[in-house]
Amino acid sequence: MKRIINIDDLEFRDHEHGQSFNASGAQVSGEVGAVKLGYSVTVVPPGKRAWPYHNHHANEEMFFILAGAGVIRMGTEEYPVRMGDFIAAPAGDRSTAHQIINTSNTELLYIAVSTMLRPEVVEYPDSNKFSASTALPGAQGGFRLLGEKHESVDYWLGEK
Repeated sequence: MKRIINIDDLEFRDHEHGQSFNASGAQVSGEVGAVKLGYSVTVVPPGKRAWPYHNHHANEEMFFILAGAGVIRMGTEEYPVRMGDFIAAPAGDRSTAHQIINTSNTELLYIAVSTMLRPEVVEYPDSNKFSASTALPGAQGGFRLLGEKHESVDYWLGEK
């Protein structure tokens, strides 16, 4: 397996949702044979964001801004980000939630690196959703549930 790939050789895939979300991204880790770390490159058009505001309970992420500028929502604050910035997004509760937003007039390009621990629980504070999974994204098999966070049920509910 080739352990090196140039950014010019990556296969970018577009995704968008509603008026706020639009990005193009490329997975890198599988292309170079990474096992314990996930790498990706994301391009965000002006005024857009790639992903919903979220926090991980198991995995830590790091972002490096390659080009452009914007803001990152972290917890209850927003911070400006620009080319050359490293950003840490540790695992934790909603106080570690994060989202990068392109507030500039040019594309925002960044690298994301994350641990690949499973099981993982991700919360989405803006929509009160959660995701629980035992399999890596895109993998076949395992358990994955994406749902809305409501009142908890009793441990013995439905048991006979």
